[in-house]
Amino acid sequence: MAFLQVMETGSISTAAQRMGLSKSVVSKRISDLEAVLKVELLHRSTRGVVPTDKGVAFYQRACSIVRQLDQAAEELMEQDELCGSLRIAAPMTFGTTYLGPVLFSFMSDYPRLGLVLNLDDRMTDLPGEGYDLGIRIGQLHDSSLVARKLAVSRRVVCCSPAYAQRVGLPATIEALASHECIGYANASPGQIWQFESQESGNMSHSLVVRSRIVTNNGESMRDAAIAGLGICVLPVFIAAKALVSGQLINALPTAFPVADTIYAVYPRNRHLPKKVRAVIDHLVVAFERELPWEQELSAT
Repeated sequence: MAFLQVMETGSISTAAQRMGLSKSVVSKRISDLEAVLKVELLHRSTRGVVPTDKGVAFYQRACSIVRQLDQAAEELMEQDELCGSLRIAAPMTFGTTYLGPVLFSFMSDYPRLGLVLNLDDRMTDLPGEGYDLGIRIGQLHDSSLVARKLAVSRRVVCCSPAYAQRVGLPATIEALASHECIGYANASPGQIWQFESQESGNMSHSLVVRSRIVTNNGESMRDAAIAGLGICVLPVFIAAKALVSGQLINALPTAFPVADTIYAVYPRNRHLPKKVRAVIDHLVVAFERELPWEQELSAT
């Protein structure tokens, strides 16, 4: 368990605090484990610890075994209270702004249930990295995952008033190609923007744009746009506050970027643990009402 805690926290000191042990005890337990396995699991330096390739592989396998033990215990227990640990991966901005509060209200009802919440905009390998559940925004391509829809995420073409004054606003979708744009590095393909067709039944309209700035985080894209560095397409849940305050404006109100879908996804297991089913049901109920970021816009 000491090794798993260090991997999850990225620090021997933090793992020791979480376990209520001294740093030296945690360090010795890992050294003893390495001696038994006859492999180095962690690279140690004055800046911290970094897992070796074998350390990562061992961690992933150990997480899988711990999940199976949690599942077995859950199946044997006759009480209704949820227990064990939930490992959830989600995008950074959605996780901090909207998912976190919903999850934490759920956790407050189950004191015997633990939570590991990893917020990262990269595409996480849920089964390979030992996660019970993930939040995905966009199109799903992994057929090994089961998905449950939580909400529709509208997107909007944004720029700052200063950029609009300096460069002018695009009159059409095609005109975007001549503008300085801000791209999203995690998109695939990264520099193609898609818009809904103006005519019912037609395919979406795709446009290749020239990105002066590319970043892997939506808040950074928003901030670059606020600074007047270009035009970007943002989820409304990231852009809403800036649109309401006037820091951003809708740069092309006659065009509608293809909306994303927010999903809860989980590995395709024969048995879905009760705790995973319960948290998914909680998320579905929480987001089936009017979405908070849409409320922000409609209130203006």
